[in-house]
Amino acid sequence: MPPASSGASVTHAAALTPSSPATAPTDAADTRLNPGGPGYRRMSFALFLAGVATFALLYSTQALLPLVSADFGVSASSASWTVSAATGALALFVLPLSALSERFGRRTLMTVSLTVAVAVGLLVPFAPSIGALIALRAVQGAALAGLPASAMAFLAEEVRPKALVAAIGMFVAGNSIGGMSGRIITGWVAQAWGWRVAVGVVGVVAVLCALAFRALLPAPRHFTAGSLNPRALGRTIRSHLSNPLLCRLYAIGALFMTVFGAVYTVIGYRLTEAPFSLPQGIIGSIFLVYLVGTVSSAAAGKLVTRLGRRGALYLAVSTTTGGLLLSLSDSLVMVLLGLVLITAGFFAGHAVASSSVSRTATTGRAQASALYQSVYYLGSSAGGTLGAVAFHAGGWAGTVGLGLLAVSGVVSLTVWGSHAARVQERERREQRRRGLVAAH
Repeated sequence: MPPASSGASVTHAAALTPSSPATAPTDAADTRLNPGGPGYRRMSFALFLAGVATFALLYSTQALLPLVSADFGVSASSASWTVSAATGALALFVLPLSALSERFGRRTLMTVSLTVAVAVGLLVPFAPSIGALIALRAVQGAALAGLPASAMAFLAEEVRPKALVAAIGMFVAGNSIGGMSGRIITGWVAQAWGWRVAVGVVGVVAVLCALAFRALLPAPRHFTAGSLNPRALGRTIRSHLSNPLLCRLYAIGALFMTVFGAVYTVIGYRLTEAPFSLPQGIIGSIFLVYLVGTVSSAAAGKLVTRLGRRGALYLAVSTTTGGLLLSLSDSLVMVLLGLVLITAGFFAGHAVASSSVSRTATTGRAQASALYQSVYYLGSSAGGTLGAVAFHAGGWAGTVGLGLLAVSGVVSLTVWGSHAARVQERERREQRRRGLVAAH
């Protein structure tokens, strides 16, 4: 995969361009946030909490799917829509809401989105039917759509470029903590009081995170509001979609999330069956492996520094593949080790791909991040639904087969990117050679 700055598209749609200056300031003149500087820790912790609330709410029913199936008398594939509807709605609404963030500001939109999402989260426990539950979850996912892309655009504008991967890694780490804590809480609470009380508790936790997020997040200093111009938005989107590097990054994010969505949607069903037959509380505790994702996403910046972006992606793919293969075992220890590797590989790959998008898009960063988030969560929705279908058709081996197919797609795209980078480098050398010949 070529360097993140190569091949970046440039659009002059002024109404939708980000507020970052056309030329990067020197380190001495750069007033953006930097690790160790004032405001950086508050900003990082605020967005970390936003990530916690987002993933806790978005996947609040995932660990509870066997209980939802039993309560409403529906199949695994039907219950999986309580997750897929939320992620699918997020994917559909993330782009239009990111456009609103260009007009009304990143912090404002993130605050409104989180407020609506937690309000709906408090209604979810009272859903009278599977259809009503799916509808509420879709509304919740649509509300959360205003947060991920706006958060990454906020970071791209307010944080110095050298610290961007680490800053986004912290946001992604919040995602992993939210996903882990939400599943653990729901698992143990549901075992004692049922799934409805469990998702209610997650809603209360999300309310607390939302309040702290709003109190801690500093006011933006590098944002300039633009007007809502549909034509300019269309030009910006077309520009991003015509950039081969961005398209590869979008596809890589979606494929990684397909694996992750499939594995964690189905794993609860597998662990309730023989030879494991685990209770709901223990199954919820399995999600402690998300801590591995917290570490791997936060370490993504160091991986890129040592291995380069392509090397970091290959490592993430290898780790995920090894985890999928280990999870085929009937040994609980091997299954847990497999989940650890899958989680580490996924979060590292996601952090590398998403930060590369933010660095590649020199203009229209909110839309570039929104497109990434859109296909990323479409990958989650597809992974959850297809993973359940594959599990119904072929058991856990069917779900693993789907995951291996997705990671092979990541490898193909990364190899293609490497080839494209070599071709571009040869073309640049040839142009320089011709220039020297002409000069003589």
